[in-house]
Amino acid sequence: MLRVRLDHRFAGASLAIAFEAPTPGVVALFGPSGAGKSSLLQAVAGLLRADRVEVELDGAALHALAPERRRIGYVFQDGRLFPHLSARANLRYGLVRAPAGSIGFDAVVQLLGLAGLLDRRPVTLSGGERQRVAIGRALLAQPRLLLMDEPLSALDQARRDEVLPYLARLRATLRLPILYASHALDEVARLADTLVLIEAGRVCAAGPVGEVAGRADLALAAREDAVGVLRGRVARHDAGRRLTELACGADIVRVPLIDLPPGAPVRLLVPAREVILALDEPRAVSVNNVLRAAVLAVVAEGRAHAALVSLAVGGGTLLARVTLDAAGRLGLQAGAPVLALVKSMSVELGQD
Repeated sequence: MLRVRLDHRFAGASLAIAFEAPTPGVVALFGPSGAGKSSLLQAVAGLLRADRVEVELDGAALHALAPERRRIGYVFQDGRLFPHLSARANLRYGLVRAPAGSIGFDAVVQLLGLAGLLDRRPVTLSGGERQRVAIGRALLAQPRLLLMDEPLSALDQARRDEVLPYLARLRATLRLPILYASHALDEVARLADTLVLIEAGRVCAAGPVGEVAGRADLALAAREDAVGVLRGRVARHDAGRRLTELACGADIVRVPLIDLPPGAPVRLLVPAREVILALDEPRAVSVNNVLRAAVLAVVAEGRAHAALVSLAVGGGTLLARVTLDAAGRLGLQAGAPVLALVKSMSVELGQD
């Protein structure tokens, strides 16, 4: 278990942040710039002398140790590589004072796809390549906790898309506790196990990513890119229909054919704007997924003339955005049964 508490006052602002999360796994600190995410990471690492900070990892009080003895890896927004050293030498710098550990040089090179970059200097690398080297350097320091401070925020969309699969692979392979600060919802939805929402130095909500992302009462749900997060496994492939069936609790979700073996864990991201609600099962429609659901909550979004609807489905929670008129016509209220229609092409998949 990871337990964190930070109380600190700056000139004109204060932080009062506390949460806990199971380990291993990725704890995403999500919130706007200035919310306190970076300050929290700095306090955990011992770089900020906070008024009060407590960091307990699996029973060990890290805050009682000097920063250099905490065995914390830190990945900054800009990578901070040594410009005069090759990628190989930057990576090996992480080994200089590292204790004996299970994370080997060759394994990190393979995990992050660095083999072709080892003899190049940072100035010759793309932004995404530099961040992968920076992540590798942090891993080779043999951390028991990895901190990542918006590691993709300085990259354009193409480079972000390049690096995200490596982060998902790292998460699935090494099973490290990771504190990941971001203000990009797609990153959080793909990577997080636990989601901590921070605004103005306070925790608004914290819990499993699927539960928090699916709450209609949070500001997160009103975002245009709001998503529901379901976890499932590959059930079977239907080559004839060019579809893969994913088991999510007792439900089956069909997506275009994917190249994963039966039993492989997957994460399903379903945009709230793509979920259609109905009372009766439709006939002769293109939608492949008609899921039985129960309404958990309905929150009116008056300025947008919309309603945000939380739905219990497939052993998880989905989120739907519909017009206020539709919510009234369907009689949507907590406890009401409803059908959630989801196009196969609308489901985005991530590694879990």
